[in-house]
Amino acid sequence: MKLNIAVLPGDGIGPEVTKQAKKVLEAVAHQFNHTFIFKEALAGAVAIDKTGDPFPKETLDLCLNTDAVLFGAIGDPKYDNNPSAKVRPEQGLLKMRKDLGLFTNIRPVKAFEQLLDKSPLKENIIKGADLTIYRELTGGIYFGEKKISEDGKTASDLGEYSEYEIVRIAHAAFKAAQKRRKKVTLVDKANVLESSRLWRKVVTRIAKEYKDVELDYLFIDNAAMQMILNPTQFDVILTDNLFGDIISDEASVIGGSIGLLASASVGEKYAVFEPIHGSYPQATGKGIANPIASILSAAMLLEHFGLMEEAKLIHKAVDKSLELKISTPDILPDSKITTTKVGDFIADYIQYPEDTNINYHNIHIGQSTII
Repeated sequence: MKLNIAVLPGDGIGPEVTKQAKKVLEAVAHQFNHTFIFKEALAGAVAIDKTGDPFPKETLDLCLNTDAVLFGAIGDPKYDNNPSAKVRPEQGLLKMRKDLGLFTNIRPVKAFEQLLDKSPLKENIIKGADLTIYRELTGGIYFGEKKISEDGKTASDLGEYSEYEIVRIAHAAFKAAQKRRKKVTLVDKANVLESSRLWRKVVTRIAKEYKDVELDYLFIDNAAMQMILNPTQFDVILTDNLFGDIISDEASVIGGSIGLLASASVGEKYAVFEPIHGSYPQATGKGIANPIASILSAAMLLEHFGLMEEAKLIHKAVDKSLELKISTPDILPDSKITTTKVGDFIADYIQYPEDTNINYHNIHIGQSTII
């Protein structure tokens, strides 16, 4: 298969982790005789610095004319600490989602057997947890009308949803559940919010089309608590933009590190694959950023195009890296393994899965066997 992939490394650790994901995809291409053509473009704070725009037209044009987008992370403290800034990196992310019509965000969450002791939650609570969050991505409070009074003392954000926006992601969630454990949990705040009541009404109606899938409901506050108390009860979580943003980050504690969580943002035509972590500017250039979330996002990219065997091999390589403790300090605090070494091992394993012990030895002495 030939794929043209736009690469938007972004800010902070984005370029470091994206480089490793690209390296792994190149190993897959070599092993399975595919052709992946990568073209880079600017997004985020680095794009503002060079063009004044967090998502320049040149970047949009590239994304519109490639098969998929591999995205890093955006954000910079100089904007976070300046509430009066008119242009922000995050505006580029929202613009990309809107311009590409990326209305569904898919975030798998899994308790890795090798890391059960790394989670702040008890092992007996998280063991076996395996869920996917379907978050609506282009509606709600993030995209609604925003106002601030002339004196700067009153502000508002409109949280608005149409039936159409709910219908399209609800179908995606139910179809996903049919391939998993056949359960959808709608997370809302229908006891307070009118928009949540619309979600509940529409999703309840759609559920009748999927008789093999169980539907239950949780208010967001209870869902957040249940994620900590009993995460294994969840299969597919369906929720809106704001609640999905919050609960998917909370779910990162199940795996022991936010550096393990991948995501896909898809629409009717375009798709973007990215780790859910931020730009982590404090770690930039130190080689301590965990690239696994970005690498697993690359696996989701392959799955999107039906390359299931290739994606499965990436997952196997990631599992092996965790088993052999080839991990960055977010997982193993005393680890000397760098971002690059993790990427090297996973790429090596994909090309030479029978040479695990050789790869393991070389990684730990600072070498790579990759060709």
